[in-house]
Order: sequence, then structure tokens, then C-alpha cells
Amino acid sequence: MRSAHRRLAQAQYGLLDQKINRRETLINNQSLMAGYIEAMNTWKADEQELNEKRQSLSIRLEQIQQQAVEDMAKARQAETDAATAYAQAVAWGDTEGEKTANADAQKAAKNLATAAEHDRRQGLIISALKQELATVDKYIVEAQEKHRGIERDALWLSQTILEEKWNEAAKSLFEVGGRLWANYNLLGLDQVSLLKLAVPQEGETVGNWTWHELSDRARNYGAQDLLQLNNISTPQQAVLVSQLEERKDESSEQATTKQHELG
Repeated sequence: MRSAHRRLAQAQYGLLDQKINRRETLINNQSLMAGYIEAMNTWKADEQELNEKRQSLSIRLEQIQQQAVEDMAKARQAETDAATAYAQAVAWGDTEGEKTANADAQKAAKNLATAAEHDRRQGLIISALKQELATVDKYIVEAQEKHRGIERDALWLSQTILEEKWNEAAKSLFEVGGRLWANYNLLGLDQVSLLKLAVPQEGETVGNWTWHELSDRARNYGAQDLLQLNNISTPQQAVLVSQLEERKDESSEQATTKQHELG
């Protein structure tokens, strides 16, 4: 029994803690969201900078690899050409040509050895660049993962805020619905269309608002209350009121300007 009570108490404490955290989140939602957006922008900027660095490294790596291949091919071709020239001079008994070709072959062999050493050093540079590219790729993945993680946290915050706004909108709907239900009652009409109503409640309470909510609220209204419609506004009315106020302000400004011009 004590163990069961302890588990029940822990569960109740956990639910209470969740409610407290949720309400604190709602209170601080603007600063929290601003922090998330700033952090996401930072990681996005880091990713962009890393991508630019990666592009620069990739271009340089490609240039070095291509140059190394061309240098070695050129050195080998020079040695081949010198050997061919030497063989032709020997075949034709060209003593001077043989001497020249021999000197060219020795020079080509020396150049090939130098090119091979240069190619070895370029190979080290290429390996280092590839390693640096791998490191940059690792940082890019890390920046993307950090961004996605923060974005997910921001979406959870957005979820909480939207749930609360949904509940507030539903309550406003049921305020009007309660009046409508009361109006039906006073006119002796059936509320058949409203009996199917089921609006989900989001957030810390799971369930649906149904026609029972309308019936309960209807008890608060009499005929005189239902005739007072000025204190009920729809979104369309709110927009119209706002537009009318803007037009009044514009007309007032135009009238003031005209008076100044006449004066």
C-alpha cells in the first residue's frame, strides 16, 4: 500500500511539475523564442561560413591534384622524347645529334626525378587538404545537427503557444455558443446541430469540449443578456472596426493638412 501511495504521489508531483513548467514557458515565451531564433541564426551563419571554407578548400585541392598530374605527365613525356631522339640519332649515325639527345635525356631524367619529389610533396599537401575537408565536413554536420535540435525545441515552444491560443479561441467560441444555446432555449427551438459539437482541448488537459459546455454556459444568460450584442465581436467585425478607425485617422489628417494650407 505504501509503495502504491508513493508511486501515486510521484505521478501527481510529476504532473504538477509539468503544469508549472508549461505556465512558466508561456509567461517567458517571447524571450525563449527570441533566444532560439538567435541561436539558430548563429548556427546557420556558422554553417554558411564552413561551406564557403569547404568550397575554397575543394577548389584548391582540385587545382593541386590537376597540376601534379600535369607536371608528372610533362616530365615523363620529356624523358620519352629525349630517349626517342637518342635512338633516332644512333640509328642514323648522327654523332652530334646523339650527343645532344643524350644530354637532353640526362636533363629529362633529372627533371623527372625533381618532378617526382615535387609530386611526393604535393601528395602530402593533398592528403592534408583532404583531412582538412573531412574536418570541415564534420563541423558542417555538427552545425546542422545543432540547428535542427534548436529548431525542434523552438517548434515545441510554438506547439505550446499554439495550443494555448487554440484553447483561448475555443473558449471565445463557447462564450458565443452558450449565448446561442440560451437563445435556442428561450425560443423553444431544438439544438440538434450543436449536439454533435466536439472541440478538442489542447495542452495540459486532454479531452473534448462538447454541447454540455454550451448548456452549462447558457444558464448564465437571460433574455436581457442576449439582447446586449455590442459586447460580442467577431474577427470580421474587429477588422472592420480597425479599418474604419484607420479611415477616420486618414480623414482627420487630410482635414488638418487642408486647414494648414488654407491658413
